[in-house]
Amino acid sequence: MTEHDDRRTDAPSGPREPRRLPVTDLSLVVLVGATGSGKSSFARRHFKPTEVISSDFCRGLVADDENDQSASRDAFDVLHYIAGKRLEAGRLTVVDATNVQSESRKQLVQLARQYDVLPIAIVLDVPEQVCAERNAQRADRAGMPRRVIQRHQRELRRSLRHLEREGFRKVHVLRGVDEVDAAEISLEKRFNDLSHLTGPFDIIGDIHGCRSELDTLLGKLGYVDGSHPEGRTAVFVGDLVDRGPDSPGVLRRVMSMVESGDALCVPGNHENKFGRYLKGRKVQHTHGLAETVAQLEEESEEFRARVREFIDGLVSHYVLDGGKLVVCHAGLPEKYHGRTSGRVRSHALYGDTTGETDEFGLPVRYPWAEEYRGRAAVVYGHTPVPSASWLNNTICLDTGAVFGGRLTALRWPERELVDVPAEKVWYEPVKPLATEAPGGHQGRPLDLADVQGRRIVETRHMGRVSVREENAAAALEVMSRFAVDPRLLPYLPPTMAPTATSGREGYLEHPAEAFAQYASDGVERVVCEEKHMGSRAVVLLCRDAEVAAQSFGLDTAPGGAKEGAPTGAVYTRTGRPFFDDPAVTEEVLARLRAAVTEAGLWDELGAGESAGWLLLDAELLPWSLKASGLLRSQYAAVGAASGAALPGAVAALEAAKARGVDTGELLDRQRGRATDAAAFTEAYRRYCWTTDGLDGVRLAPFQILATSSRSLTALPHDEQLALIDRMVEHDSSGLLHTTRRLYVDTGDEASVQAGIDWWLEMTGRGGEGMVVKPVQAVVRDGGGRLVQPGIKCRGREYLRIIYGPEYTRPDNLQRLRSRFLGHKRSLALREFALGLEAVDRLAEGEPLWRVHEAVFAVLALESEPVDPRL
Repeated sequence: MTEHDDRRTDAPSGPREPRRLPVTDLSLVVLVGATGSGKSSFARRHFKPTEVISSDFCRGLVADDENDQSASRDAFDVLHYIAGKRLEAGRLTVVDATNVQSESRKQLVQLARQYDVLPIAIVLDVPEQVCAERNAQRADRAGMPRRVIQRHQRELRRSLRHLEREGFRKVHVLRGVDEVDAAEISLEKRFNDLSHLTGPFDIIGDIHGCRSELDTLLGKLGYVDGSHPEGRTAVFVGDLVDRGPDSPGVLRRVMSMVESGDALCVPGNHENKFGRYLKGRKVQHTHGLAETVAQLEEESEEFRARVREFIDGLVSHYVLDGGKLVVCHAGLPEKYHGRTSGRVRSHALYGDTTGETDEFGLPVRYPWAEEYRGRAAVVYGHTPVPSASWLNNTICLDTGAVFGGRLTALRWPERELVDVPAEKVWYEPVKPLATEAPGGHQGRPLDLADVQGRRIVETRHMGRVSVREENAAAALEVMSRFAVDPRLLPYLPPTMAPTATSGREGYLEHPAEAFAQYASDGVERVVCEEKHMGSRAVVLLCRDAEVAAQSFGLDTAPGGAKEGAPTGAVYTRTGRPFFDDPAVTEEVLARLRAAVTEAGLWDELGAGESAGWLLLDAELLPWSLKASGLLRSQYAAVGAASGAALPGAVAALEAAKARGVDTGELLDRQRGRATDAAAFTEAYRRYCWTTDGLDGVRLAPFQILATSSRSLTALPHDEQLALIDRMVEHDSSGLLHTTRRLYVDTGDEASVQAGIDWWLEMTGRGGEGMVVKPVQAVVRDGGGRLVQPGIKCRGREYLRIIYGPEYTRPDNLQRLRSRFLGHKRSLALREFALGLEAVDRLAEGEPLWRVHEAVFAVLALESEPVDPRL
């Protein structure tokens, strides 16, 4: 035992005041101490079991013996792997090992740096004798040589004065048993974590000394003397100084607002350089710093000291509004959000570059925003653009005020842009503002990495929906080879579940079961909508090509949309274009656009301003328009074969009977088959008629899913159909077709019978059937489960097309009644939830890749094996 240890052992003992050890809530905590110093007990007392990774436990994992030192290398590989996974996931992690050797600590510091978290050391400096006594009390360590403890103590002594130089941002040394026992861990939030602040916020782009423009913008935003009467908070993205006429004035206003709690501010690269100047560091007076220095000479030393303290205290970035919003100066990839390291601060201040320089000698910025896939919106500045626009849930607010552009703010969570023009060109830019801002739309569609392998899509109506790897591959094939331009594919409609199998004589499907199903789900009022003899179609209708280009990222020509650019899309439920000729598609869109305009729906469906686009669910008639190949190869072939064979067979049997031959039941059977075959042919012919261009084509919309400003999926169906009726009423081209409907009270027998009679009348004259829907579009049952959005009930003759000419024979009906509907119903609900998610994301302005994530999942689910006749 050393003399130093003797002194501590002899020191008076007794209760001590608790010692508070601040630990950052996301950090790598490294416990340091000799074997027997009490690290494991300390960890158990102060941290969750899941937060602690013990080297002993990892030895046990790889060797079934926690004291097998020969397994230490593999054990620490496991420890570092688990620690890395936790840190990557943003979890506080505690390493319980001796960690008295600098090399072992070096690896942990590197791990913390890799995941941009703070490494924190907690040293348990306990006397050698105490360690020896504790080890002697443990059966698994009773034979540990004393020299091992002595070596640990020597290595610990050598380590104490070097821990901060090794990279530990905080070092807590607990000397003696009493200090260890009295210690208390105090978890502290990171400086950049202000997620508890929910706003509303007004985020203001790069000011660069333009004090007058700042005052004008704050006034336009509603601020009075730096504060907002409605409690809004201003957030400045940095670059307050340099180049402009009054950097001190800007600093005075911003500092005052921050000190009063009316504003937050992150540093820009210009503040970083200016701060170094104020500390007496040697910096070049370029890029506008010379102007700021000259303006500052007229200020007092007290003001300069105040500015120096203000800049020194700025945090690289802020995470706000429950993690939905990140504000920084130069942009920040998701992996850096809420992290704390020099690398994070550098990216937040300067961004990243490709290593190249442009023709103006300026570094080429790495386009991180094009690859951004984060859930949080990232609002930043730094790189001047002509106008602010969203790109993959990121937006740059530096619109070049000091260069004669505009000073721009973003209202959050409204996502509204507010700007004011510069009073003049205060500083000539080295490089002209880009002719095009990054983005201009909601970003790129899906990348391959977004759709490969097994996928999980989070939906707000059904939680997690999974997509199998093999189904994702099939969807990728369709999307890449056959679908319309994915930028014009913001939604795919769900499959629809059929009604429960009917037990009524002669019927496979009957509306009574649909009404009963909704009654059991607690749905009191339903609407029965006539099923048209057509194909499901989705229509994306933009007011013009310019809106389509700006809203969905289509290629543009200088000054606007390209000549002949699309104004929307008309596509099938699997994303394929409905018409091979784009000119026909545009004619359909033009006729529909005229009807919407005449009905006044652009203004009515907008939120405060006219809507720029509409997304509609519809049916396109006739069925033969898209299914002509199916009709020729399958249905017509059956009809032709039966028409050729059966009359001859019947005639031969009748002739034989006339000659006295006993044909028994054979003749009656063949007559029945001939009748069924004729009925089959008549059934599919009702869905076919000749069209010439758009002559004979009909479009029957039944739901407006969304506009450019909001989702309408929750709008009740009676209100939806009223809007559709106005479109049809104002259609002068003859394209639009109304959807007949009947409302039914599921608890009223007379109302239910009226619905049944309506269906019988409709299908009796050859109609396809109807879809029964809750009037309230999105409904949950008493258990909180999503209710089917629609149940289709198809007529007897239409089902003859699906199940074959003779399906109504009693023996066939009995066999078909054993059909399994569970998978189809599950599929319909999952696709419905994904469709709602896609529309909600679209209307909320989320990036297109997020919208397409849900759209792609619907397409992938269509590859699940299910009886196609359902």
